[in-house]
Amino acid sequence: QVQLVESGGGLVQAGGSLLLSCAASGRTFSTYDMEWFRQAPGKEREFVAAISRNGGSTRYADSVKGRFTISRDNAKNLVYLQMNSLNPEDTAVYYCAATKSYPTFRPGAMDYWGKGTLVTVSS
Repeated sequence: QVQLVESGGGLVQAGGSLLLSCAASGRTFSTYDMEWFRQAPGKEREFVAAISRNGGSTRYADSVKGRFTISRDNAKNLVYLQMNSLNPEDTAVYYCAATKSYPTFRPGAMDYWGKGTLVTVSS
């Protein structure tokens, strides 16, 4: 069992940056690949970024490539999403999720989810 708690969301102006964190419980965090998803109002949940269990591989959605960076610290049971050059289209609830498969890109393939953190980007 893995419990995930996201933090770091908030209101930011277009062009700004935010750092999201996801804290995981349990001693098995390093055995899970991690992904970030987001869901905007009225839209389906979509893939944002993925990182392999040892941090050696990352993948990004085209919409965030070059602006967002995913990373992890297995010693601290943390995964991060650094978001730069934010625009209003990035407004969404951001979720971290854990899986044993990498990468999945699919919400339905994830084993555990956090409750999300809201990011609002004003124009």
